[in-house]
Amino acid sequence: MMKNKVALVTGGTRGIGKAIVLALAKEGVRVAFNYVRSENEAKEVLKEVKQLGSEALSFKFDVRDFGLAKEFVEKTREYFGGLDILVNNAGIIKDKALMLMEKEDWQEVIDTNLTGYFNLTRSCIVGFLKQKSGDVVNITSVSGVVGTARQTNYSAAKAGIIGFTKALAKEVAPYNIRVNAVAPGFIDTQMTDTLKAEQKDRLKRLIPKGEFGKPQDVANAVLFLLGDSARYVTGQVLKVDGGMVM
Repeated sequence: MMKNKVALVTGGTRGIGKAIVLALAKEGVRVAFNYVRSENEAKEVLKEVKQLGSEALSFKFDVRDFGLAKEFVEKTREYFGGLDILVNNAGIIKDKALMLMEKEDWQEVIDTNLTGYFNLTRSCIVGFLKQKSGDVVNITSVSGVVGTARQTNYSAAKAGIIGFTKALAKEVAPYNIRVNAVAPGFIDTQMTDTLKAEQKDRLKRLIPKGEFGKPQDVANAVLFLLGDSARYVTGQVLKVDGGMVM
């Protein structure tokens, strides 16, 4: 049962992150989430969570800032009286061929998509260890499993998340803390909205199911990993990709 638990989700105002926030709220979980751009989007998520009968807290900050990550975790614990779940989701893309990639393109993706996960997890883990319970779900990508051309920065960060997940899972399993990852394939989000129709058609031909996934598909996988049915599951990477990577 997840009802009345407290979760923290990064990047919770759009796409996969928003779907995860709302899916948790529907299960009766109280949710804190961060955002970096639109306050209006954050207010809309808060409103939707309330309509689902749960409670949410939003906080504007960049996951690259360790100090603010720590402050967010402390505020969440203070506001809700505890913290049980961390879902690391916030990420960006800056796709380019390596020969054209500037150092800033590399560093910004690594700092957000990998170091950001460290910042939040490090800020949560001591509390989880003290209470001898907790769940971490890291959103990685099939790009971290097989690599994607013109995404050396993104693929490196997402592969790093997989290593981070497995290493931490071994470290904290004796304390009743599970650490897993979800690796989405192509999902209908604002990221894929930028693709041209012919690009989408070409990519769909690579997917056995012949279609892009929905944010809710990823959220459902997160719910599974957080639920009692997966109590004996840790250190795993669950691919949600329509069979693209087997």
